[in-house]
Amino acid sequence: MFLKTAAVALTALMAISLTAKAETIPVLVPITGFLSLEGTSQRNGAVLAIERYGKDLDLEPEVTDTGTSPEGAVTALRRALEGEPSAAVASMLGTQMLAMLPIAGRAGVPLLTVSGTAKITEIGIPWVFRFFPGDSVVKVAQARYAIEELGAKRPALLHQTTAYGQSGAEHLRRIMNDLGAPLVFEEAIDVSVKDMLPALTRMQEAKPDLILLHLHSGSTALVIRQARDHNIALPILAGSAMHQPTTAALLDPKQLAGVCAESASSPISEPEGPVEDFTSEYRARFGTEPDAFSLAQYDGAAMMIAARNSGARTAEEVRDWLASNSYDGLAMTYKSDGEGNMAHDAVIVCYDGKSAVPAIKRRYENVSGVK
Repeated sequence: MFLKTAAVALTALMAISLTAKAETIPVLVPITGFLSLEGTSQRNGAVLAIERYGKDLDLEPEVTDTGTSPEGAVTALRRALEGEPSAAVASMLGTQMLAMLPIAGRAGVPLLTVSGTAKITEIGIPWVFRFFPGDSVVKVAQARYAIEELGAKRPALLHQTTAYGQSGAEHLRRIMNDLGAPLVFEEAIDVSVKDMLPALTRMQEAKPDLILLHLHSGSTALVIRQARDHNIALPILAGSAMHQPTTAALLDPKQLAGVCAESASSPISEPEGPVEDFTSEYRARFGTEPDAFSLAQYDGAAMMIAARNSGARTAEEVRDWLASNSYDGLAMTYKSDGEGNMAHDAVIVCYDGKSAVPAIKRRYENVSGVK
């Protein structure tokens, strides 16, 4: 009788085990198209964190390429929501996030992103959590370094025509003006443009003393290469795309002389400590170098798992935990400002013209005054 009862119990346990299903965390990111370098970093960071910290919760990442169109992102999100996830990692492309957010809001699922576009946390949908400092933080660091450290008085700005580019340009225009160094030239560049010389020629006619860039990775590399090839030796202070090892790899180290960039962090610039441990694990897992986007998304996914470990189970409980707790990540401490902006620190990195690894020149902590 005992053996029969035990056998029945064992059969039941085996049935439960066989039917138990891991929870899928959707990772909806652009890994093809003009944002493929940045999107791949975002994907890698999320996957690494979920694989490392999500085992005990039986969490598994499921990656979907959103491309770069809003329609692609919406389709990927609608499909992912059929699995009723407790959270999702969402595209770093601002135009895609603006299309996805109303859908996530109606479904009640928090989206974790590293998009820098300011507007995604300004439209009143309380289901977005941004783990990369927004333009209201990194553009302050970029503008202050331009004036306080590089002595800029006549800055010029080249920015992208995308929502990301327009958002950064708006902030830089206002901040540079407030700090007493208004832009003497500004031009928007489409992501499909490969010949940057016409824009650089028009810029030179304004006689700037510094070039500010707010471009995606490919455009950033093209502007710097063509500027240096045509003996434009002005200092360049770029957006966060320039800090990426994949962007630096598109250029000769000599072309990077006099080039700096804002970022949330620069993992390869830190030779020791927990960030170096992350860098080593990342290299072993993906065979490439990590950047600030991968580290920020790693921290974001890790904070979501911390919420789950603290007892949050439903999407609404995860959202509430993220909105009301702080988290000590590898790059910085994250805390919501009430609108889902979790990151409030920035760094400036500079290249020496000899290496593709930049040095961290200055840190700007708690720029938004939230922490």
